[in-house]
Amino acid sequence: MKVLVINAGSSSLKYQLFDMDAQTVLAKGLCERIGIDGKLTHQGGSDEKYKADVPMSTHADAIKAVIDILLDEKWGVIKDMSEINAVGHRVVHGGEYFADSVLITDEVIKAIEACIPLAPLHNTPNLIGIHACEEVMGKDVPQVAVFDTAFHQTMPPKNYMYAIPYEYYEKYKIRRYGFHGTSHKYVSQQAAEMLGRPIEDLKIITCHLGNGSSISAIDGGKSVDTSMGFTPLDGLPMGTRSGNIDPAIIDFLAEHEGIDAHEVINILNKKSGMLGISGVSSDFRDLDSAIAEGNVRAALAKDMFNLSVKKIIGSFIAAMGGVDAIVFTAGVGENDRSVRWDVCEHMEYLGIKIDPEKNKFRGRQMDISIDYARVRVLVIPTNEELVIAQDTQRLVSEAAAK
Repeated sequence: MKVLVINAGSSSLKYQLFDMDAQTVLAKGLCERIGIDGKLTHQGGSDEKYKADVPMSTHADAIKAVIDILLDEKWGVIKDMSEINAVGHRVVHGGEYFADSVLITDEVIKAIEACIPLAPLHNTPNLIGIHACEEVMGKDVPQVAVFDTAFHQTMPPKNYMYAIPYEYYEKYKIRRYGFHGTSHKYVSQQAAEMLGRPIEDLKIITCHLGNGSSISAIDGGKSVDTSMGFTPLDGLPMGTRSGNIDPAIIDFLAEHEGIDAHEVINILNKKSGMLGISGVSSDFRDLDSAIAEGNVRAALAKDMFNLSVKKIIGSFIAAMGGVDAIVFTAGVGENDRSVRWDVCEHMEYLGIKIDPEKNKFRGRQMDISIDYARVRVLVIPTNEELVIAQDTQRLVSEAAAK
C-alpha cells in the first residue's frame, strides 16, 4: 500500500509518500514560508535534494507544488496519481467529535469545518489538502484524518477544565484540548527507546517548537498536561500567535481600536507573537539575522519565547513531581541551538545541563546533556508523517476487511 501523507501547518506543509508494504519512504519534502514567499525542498529516489523558490501565497498553492513534483519526470517517483492507494491528513482540531483517527466522509468533513473557529490557521489548510487530493485522485481513493487532539484525551479533568462556569463545558465543550498530538506521541516513544527504559516508568516533557509551538507533560506514556488549550492560540508566544494573554485585553482592544472581538482574535492569531513583537518576521531564522544586525525588538521576541518555554517546563516538572527527560523537536527545537541553550540555562539545580559542544549539532537525534546530568535533554526530529501513515494503513485495511 502506498500512502501519501499531507501535514499542513500554519506556514508550512510537509509531505511523505510511504510504501507501507516495504516500510520505506519513496519521497518526502517540505513547502515552507507559505504566505511569505515560498520554498520547496523535495527528495525522491536518491540522496540528492531538489530545492526551488515556488510562489506559495496559500496552502492551495503548496498542495499543487507537491502534486507537480511527485509527478515530475526527473524528480518524481510516480507516473500517475492512481499509484497512491490512500492519503492520510494531519487535522489539528477534532473538538469533541473525534478521539481517534477516522476515514474521511462527508460527515467528517462537516465536523472538521465545524471546528474551524477553534483552529483557524490549521483546519482550513487541512481541508484544502483534503479537497485538493480528492479533486486530483477522485473519491475512490480513501483519505484518513489523524487528529492532533486525540493523544491528549488522557488528560485528567483538573488539567483540561477552565475555571469558568461549568455549564459552558456542558453546553459548548469549552475545555483544553491540546495539539501536536502525533508529534508529542512519537518523540516521547523515541525518547524511551533512547533511554532504554519502558515508557511507563518515565516522566517526559516534550517541546514541539516551531512556527506553532506546544509543550506536553507525558507521565507513563500518557499526556497529562499540555500548553495549548481550547485552540492553538493558547500557551507559548509563537510565530504569529500571542499565546497566553490577559483575556481582558480582547475587550480593551476592541473598544479602543474600534473593532470587534473577531478582529481582535484575528490579530492575536495572525499578527502577534514573534512577528508582532519583532516587526520583522514570524520565521526564527529571520529573527536571528535581525538580531545579528542589532535589532533590539527581534532579540526581545526570542527572549520572550525562550522564557515562556522555560516557565512551562518548570511548571510541568512541579506538577509531575520530577522529570527524566526533556525533548526538543520540530523546526525550532531541532535546529535552533540558541533556543535550547537559553531554555535550559540556569536549570542545573533541577539536574538539567546541556553540553555546549553537543548542542552545536542541528536536526540530529541525540542526547545533548552533559554526561553527569540527571535529567537527559534530547533532540529528536519528529516524524508525525509516520504516525499518520500507520493510522491510515490501519483504518483503510480494516475497512477493506469488512
